[in-house]
This record gives sequence, structure tokens and C-alpha cells, in this order.
Amino acid sequence: MASEQYPLLWLLLISIIISIISLPCASLDSISANQTLSGEQLLSSSGGNFVLGFLPIGTNSSQRFYIGIWYNKVSERTPVWLANRAKPVSNPSTSVLQISSQDGNLVLLDQSKSLVWSTNITTTSSTSNSTVAVLLDTGNLVLRDGTNNSSKILWQSFDNPTHTWLPGGKLAFNKVTGKSQQLASWKNSEDPTPGLFSLEIDPDGTSQYIIQWNNSRSYWSSGLWNGQIFNLVPEMTSNYIYNFSYVNNSQENYFIYYVKDENIISRFIMDVSGQIKMLTWVPASGSWILFWSQPRQQCEVFAICGPFGSCNENALPYCNCVKGFRQKFPEDWALSDQSGGCERNTPLQCNTGNNSSANVDQDKFFEMDNVRLPDNPQALQVGSLDECELACLNNCSCTAYSYESGCSLWFGDLLNLQEQYGSGTGGGTLYLRLAASELPTQKSQKNMVVGIVTGVVAACLLCGAIVWVLVWRRRKKALLNASKTMESGLMAFRYSDLQRVTKNFTQKLGEGGFGSVFKGVLPDSTAIAVKKLEGLRQGEKQFRTEVSTIGTIQHVNLVRLRGFCTEGTNRLLVYDYMPNGSLDTLLFSSKTSPKVLNWKTRYQIALGTARGLYYLHEKCRDCIIHCDIKPENILLDDSFVPKVADFGLAKLMGRDFSRVLTTMRGTRGYLAPEWITGVAITAKADVYSYGMMLFEIISGMRNSEQVGEGRGAFFPTRAAGKLIEGDAFSLLDTKLEGDANPEEVTRVCRVACWCIQDDETLRPTMGQVVQILEGVLEVDVPPIPRSLQILSENPPENIIFFSDLSSNPSSQMQTYTSDSSQNKTTSSTSSGNPS
Repeated sequence: MASEQYPLLWLLLISIIISIISLPCASLDSISANQTLSGEQLLSSSGGNFVLGFLPIGTNSSQRFYIGIWYNKVSERTPVWLANRAKPVSNPSTSVLQISSQDGNLVLLDQSKSLVWSTNITTTSSTSNSTVAVLLDTGNLVLRDGTNNSSKILWQSFDNPTHTWLPGGKLAFNKVTGKSQQLASWKNSEDPTPGLFSLEIDPDGTSQYIIQWNNSRSYWSSGLWNGQIFNLVPEMTSNYIYNFSYVNNSQENYFIYYVKDENIISRFIMDVSGQIKMLTWVPASGSWILFWSQPRQQCEVFAICGPFGSCNENALPYCNCVKGFRQKFPEDWALSDQSGGCERNTPLQCNTGNNSSANVDQDKFFEMDNVRLPDNPQALQVGSLDECELACLNNCSCTAYSYESGCSLWFGDLLNLQEQYGSGTGGGTLYLRLAASELPTQKSQKNMVVGIVTGVVAACLLCGAIVWVLVWRRRKKALLNASKTMESGLMAFRYSDLQRVTKNFTQKLGEGGFGSVFKGVLPDSTAIAVKKLEGLRQGEKQFRTEVSTIGTIQHVNLVRLRGFCTEGTNRLLVYDYMPNGSLDTLLFSSKTSPKVLNWKTRYQIALGTARGLYYLHEKCRDCIIHCDIKPENILLDDSFVPKVADFGLAKLMGRDFSRVLTTMRGTRGYLAPEWITGVAITAKADVYSYGMMLFEIISGMRNSEQVGEGRGAFFPTRAAGKLIEGDAFSLLDTKLEGDANPEEVTRVCRVACWCIQDDETLRPTMGQVVQILEGVLEVDVPPIPRSLQILSENPPENIIFFSDLSSNPSSQMQTYTSDSSQNKTTSSTSSGNPS
């Protein structure tokens, strides 16, 4: 009987051996000699953070496969490294990743056993047969000697990054070889081939990072390392989740960063947009949120729209072809790659420029106002605009000219055009050369036809005018009587009515995280602001329910919601129009602007905003968290009374907090640290944002823009230091020329520092903020937030730091709690915040 079982035992042993050799899916973290990986097999790091395998990229019809590493604990498959990014394989089942038996390299072979990719290192005879590839829990793939010295790394993916820079990896410049490591963007959203944009340490040897276009043109710099941060990256001072380190020795320069909390998933990428981005994964929303990006504006990226493409920061998409041109490669534009730019609709005639009547097809010039002039102009000494035009017209290679302080000509492709750029910032008027057919003459030679048509048109216009008057009167009456359709005091507008009163949404007031806002005028001459919501997928019933709730919220410091519109996919909200615009337009005005908010007005704006938020947090039936407090969302009426705008929209939009974050370009400094860690958001997140805004009310400048020009520090850091020194008044906006109440300035500064405490339990409620600003409660010097204390521990030369924080006696404050039912106030001393 036992002898009959031997064949079964042999079969069992053979199956075990085969399973070991063939590398079962997601069971091992390494590949050694005689092991292979193909098809759907995976390597998994020891802690399960990352996996390696064949990664499909592209659509089903044009899908390609790459050996890649991606996150294992992120629901959205996100690659962080690709081996064969420029040479994909078509069939993973017949392709193999293995250790080469010849030289010990890790290699990728296609179905014909041809070499696709290799680690390409030189090994000795003693190590060539003993190398092993291991996927570490940091996302680093290493090739090391598996026998003689397992700690000796022969090659690692961290030294060969693609477009992602992971925590623990370094981006270095080798002083010995003169070579630098690069992060290179993808060619487009579906092609990981190295694109035009790259990030590296300055190859000239300075301690700064630069972004380059086509490895030839630098368009962004981090600024020099000052011992604590890069000079032009003030956001590094607001460091909540990262530790940074810069090393400069005889062998290399490199920068390295780590995440303080190992549970936070973060990555740094060179994006296809030409911007570097720091992204953090938020499990609660199941999405990546943008923590930081540079350059701040998309149009600052060099040649982002390609030849004859124009960038517009106020439009989506950002890139469009100028008049007379069309997309050269539309399929690439659809994949976020506009580098191919635009091509002419009609070839130039290139006439000689004489004025003979026979030259009717002579090229013409299209006038483009308020544009950033293209790169590489050539100056020409002429005496007038007409002479400048004639000089360009007489040269077949001339494609445009401008006459600002002098004549400038451009030849060949035009790069780096930007619309709505404005004068005084390098902008001006450009005259673009086009074929005559693109700009038909205003003089018509068909006078007889015009005469006949004129009579017909006049009759039609007269009839149309009569009909229009009748319809207008009827619609005006209907619009004024629309109160019959009110819900909770709200007016239900028709979309066509809002189109008409906003002149087809042509007068844009601004845009934010939830949509764009347009000015309109009702038939009774009442001005309104109409917000077109974007990204909303609620049904009509649910939308009306949520809007009805918002409509019941009435407060003198909240923008009044007049009505709404829900037709088809259109969702619009109608508000009172605020004639003085938003706080940022007046607060951050230039030094020469006649509109400077005096301190009394600023203080009332701070107090009124606090009252509005207090109402939302504590006086409504349900606590309403705004989620986006910043100067852009504080509107001012004709008496400069502040009105908080966009409240309730976070819930209306389905609490899509990741959208709020990613659409706040240039205002990341208002986000509380708990946004980044992914914990539940409370009303204290609004308190933090309010505190950051108070600093800007004091200084009259953006917090993130106050590094340089002798200031030398992130403004909240500087403000905390001045509080310690008892010199808060020196923080006052210089445009006010000292015309302010010193006690009020100090009070506002202290409140701001309390509001931005890292621990949300230490922040006051908005009700307590109101009482402090009204003078009901006293407030002492707050403890310094840990994020700001970091700057004082190892202060660089040009950073203002706190003097002797260890002996600071003011880390205690008088804490008050109010009992509204008994109308009394009690006090106690603690190191915490009023709560």
C-alpha cells in the first residue's frame, strides 16, 4: 500500500518545487537566480506597501505594458517607477523579468527573448551568479549581492527615478561625474515616455533645484538652500508632515525628505503639466489631494502651449490656438500634451508689401492686446509703428511684430504667448501675421446687394423690435412675479432668464472651488451675482432640499441667497451683488492703489467675518463648516460690511473636500494640518483658516509672499516672534503708515496665533474669537505652534526666529468658558485654548 503512494508523493514534491521556482502571485518580495516574473505575477514588499509587476497603461485599443512599481494600499492604481518607460512590451504573458545567468543583472526580455531593459551594472564573477532583486517597503527596488554581502547594493531604483520622487529617495548631483539625477515628466497622460519637463539640482553646482524645458531652458528655481529651506519655497516653513535634509559634501549634493507619520502616503512628481507637485493620499475621500505645486500658475510653465499656442490662466483648458491657427496634433492635446502647438489654417502669401492694387492677397496683421510677448524678439531701429509693420511685411520669415518702447520683430515659431497678461508686467500689443483670407477687408464691393438687403433687414428689425418689446414686458412681469415659486423664501429662476440678465454669462466676477460667478441685473435694476456650479451630480429633488436649507440661513455677515435654478444639468445659485468685491482685491492692492483699507475698516471686517462664522458653527440647526475660508470668499457691500460667501456649498457638493483642496491654486496656506493627515474635519479647520487670514489683514500681503525684500520669514513665523518680543505693531501694513490702534493690532495678532495652533483642541471657537475682538474676553500671548517652533531650533541666517522659546513665560493663557444660560463667565489658567 505504501509503495502505491510514492507516485503521489513525488507529484506533490514536484508541484512544490515548481511553485517555488515559478514565483506565485504576490507571495514574495524578491527575485533570485532561476526565478522569473511574467503575466499577472507580482512582487510584494515585506510590509505590503508596494507591488511590482507588469503595469498596463493606455486605452484598451492601444494598451502597452511596463515593469512598474505602484502603491498596494491605494485604491487608485498609481505608478511610482517604471523600468522600460520608453520601450513597452505588448504581451506580459510572453515577456519575462529575471536575473540574467550571464552577468547577474535584472533584465526584461520580450517574447522573442530580446533584451528590452537591464539594470546594466558591471558585476564580478563572484557576484554575477548570486545577485537578488528585492522590493523594499519604501518603494525602492534594489539589486544586491545575495551571498557574499547581502547589504551591498549594486543598483537601486531610487538612483534611477522616473517621474516620481518618494520619501527616503534623493535627487542628487554627482560632483565626481558631473551628472545629475532627473525627474522627467510623462510625454502625456497615457504615455510614460520621458517628456519635455524635468527637475534636477542645478548642474552648475549651486544648491538649488531647477525645472527645465527640453533640457535647455530653465523656467523655475527653488532658490538657494539657506540651511533650513530653499529661499523661494516659503511653504517649507509650514511643515507639518515632512522632515527635510540637504547634504553637500565632496562627492555630491542632494536633498532628501521623509514623512513623519509612516501612515501618511505622500509623493512628489514632475507632472505632465510642467509643474512639480506634492500630493497626499486621503483615504476618507479615496483621492490624491494637492499639497503644493510650483510654478504656482500654469502659464508660468515655459512653452506649455507649444508654437503659436496661447495660455490663459482664467480659462479651461489653459491652452488654445491663436487666431488663424488650429491644433497640430489634436490627439495629443486630448491627452494634455500641447507641446506640438498649432499650425496655420491658411499659408502666408508673403507679398512684398507694396501698395499696388494688384496685391489684394497681401498678408495682414491681427492685433492682440494685453498679451505676454513671445520669447526671443529682435529689436529694429525704426521711427514709427507703420515702419515697424512694413519691415515685418517685407521679410517672409517675420511672423509678428510689436511696437511698445521700440520695434520688435519675431521670426519663425512664437513661444510662450499668454492672454490677459496686462501692461506693466511685460505684456503689450502683438501684431500677428496672417493670410489675408483670415482677416477679410471691411470694405465690401457688393454695394447693390447691400442696398437690397438693407431694406429687408430694416423691416425685419422693426417687426423684431415690436415682438421683443411684447416678450420683454411679459417676461419682466413673470420674473417679478416669480415669488409664487419660492421655496423657503427663495426664488426659482429659469435658466433663460439668468442667461438674459447676465448677458449670456459674459461679465465674469471670479471663480472658485465650486464654480464661476457672473454679474447680472434684474428687470427692477437690482444687481445680482450668479454662481454656476460645476461638478455637481445631485438629482433635482436633493438639490432643492439642500438649497432650501441654505436659504433659511440669514445673517448680516453672510451673503444672502436670493434664489436658484435647476434645469437639466444646469445648477445655479443667485446671490446679492457686493459692489466692493472680495477682500483680496482691496487687501492685496498695489502700494500705489488709491483704495487702501484703513485699520478701522480692517478690524470691523475681521470682527464681522468672525460673527458670520460663529453663526454658521453654533447658531444654525446643524453646524455648517465652510471648508474654504480665505480673502476671496469674504465679500464687501457698499459700506464695507463683510459677508461670508460660499457657505454650505461643501455639503451641497456632497462634501467633496478633495475638490475644494485641489482647486485652490495659490491659497494652500489656509489649510489646517488635519486636512493633510486625512482625519475628520471639524469647525476648528475654519478657525485655522480664519487665523491665517487675520495675519494677511494685519500685513496687507499674502503670507506665502512675504519672504524676501528684507522680511526674511514666513509671516506667521515672524508674527509669533514679534509677539514674544512685544512688538506686534511693527507687523502692520506699511501702507497704513502707522495709523492704527496698537492694542487692537496686538489683539488681532494674538487671536491669529491662537487660531493656527497645530492641535485643533487648542484653537478657540469662533464664538470666543468674537468675544475677544469685541473686548469681552482678554487674551494672553499664545503658545508657539510646533510647526513654527521648528524654525527656532536651528535658525538659518536670513530667517527671523523666536528668541529663547524655552524660557517663554507666556505659554499660559487665561482660559474662559461662558455659560449663556446663567449669563456669567468663569476663568481658569491653562496651557490650552478657550474651549
